[in-house]
Amino acid sequence: MNRKKITAKTIRGMKNKEKIAMLTAYDYPMAKIVDESGCDMILVGDSLGNVVLGYENTTHVTMEDMLHHTKAVSRGVKNAMIVTDMPFLSCHLGVYKAVENAGRLISEGNAQAVKIEGGEEVAEVVKAICNAGIPVVGHLGLTPQSVNQFGGYGMRAKEEKEAEKLISDAKVIEAAGAFCIVLECIPKELAERVSREISIPTIGIGAGGGCDGQVLVIYDMLGLFCDYVPAFVKKYADMDTAVRNGVVNYIDEVKKGVFPQ
Repeated sequence: MNRKKITAKTIRGMKNKEKIAMLTAYDYPMAKIVDESGCDMILVGDSLGNVVLGYENTTHVTMEDMLHHTKAVSRGVKNAMIVTDMPFLSCHLGVYKAVENAGRLISEGNAQAVKIEGGEEVAEVVKAICNAGIPVVGHLGLTPQSVNQFGGYGMRAKEEKEAEKLISDAKVIEAAGAFCIVLECIPKELAERVSREISIPTIGIGAGGGCDGQVLVIYDMLGLFCDYVPAFVKKYADMDTAVRNGVVNYIDEVKKGVFPQ
């Protein structure tokens, strides 16, 4: 497949023209598969805390974790745009520190953009990072780093007041310089409205089909992480069963002396 390197400009230009496909990846072999399959964007998500490192939530993920996994992903990617999550507290300790952390993910990790959770409260940080020449993806709705504040992972912005704030936040984050925004676990009607009212693409996860693109955690959609699977996830494979069967067969053959022959 002959493809050009996808950039922030490419993604912005896809709005209202072509749906954007985005998946997470956390290591070299999976990133290589996702990239060679034609995915537009690869998210090195702090969801790695749950599905790779076994944490209860993403608040335990560090900058060093994100750098480590972003480096691995970057080695397997030629064309897709790599976006890395700014982990918990990495952009809440002052603008200077936030720009420094974002810069590390670009210069050391070889990402092409960073993703930041939050609305108006992080607009100054988003603007500063963009002014430093680093593309930014926003993230509104269910923001997993705020799980302790909200007390769970339920749908957000179901009430009118919260919905209006989300729309306002989307416009603020756009004005601050973000080139697209992830909308997570919000009513599909609200996601459609946000997508109409801002000029940058929206990437939905549990937000219906009216967004400009979609993202899923790859271990969820491949059936490889079964501790907790959100209701909106569609499983495109049953890797859990395949891997278990392979491991069980290997153990059985070793015990019986069948392997190696």
